[in-house]
Amino acid sequence: MLWPMAVRTIISGRVQGVGFRAFTRDAARSRDLRGWVRNRDDGTVEAHVEGPDREIESLLTELGRGPTFGSVSSVETEDVDDTGATGFEIRR
Repeated sequence: MLWPMAVRTIISGRVQGVGFRAFTRDAARSRDLRGWVRNRDDGTVEAHVEGPDREIESLLTELGRGPTFGSVSSVETEDVDDTGATGFEIRR
């Protein structure tokens, strides 16, 4: 059974300037997940993701590996309320 969920995740490491937001967007869209991703002033990347629990878990595993030129040191996740997002976008 797939359970709907929503999470906020903060990814740390070398995650800015390496295509991490596009990597996240593409990985989320390939799983039909909804939400957004953005860079934060502290050098981390933040994402809000909504969709089936198994697809989110799969995405989080992929985010832990990161894109070719990135280097992920941690992926912190917390459950949040579903906002009814449509699509998955990069926010500036």
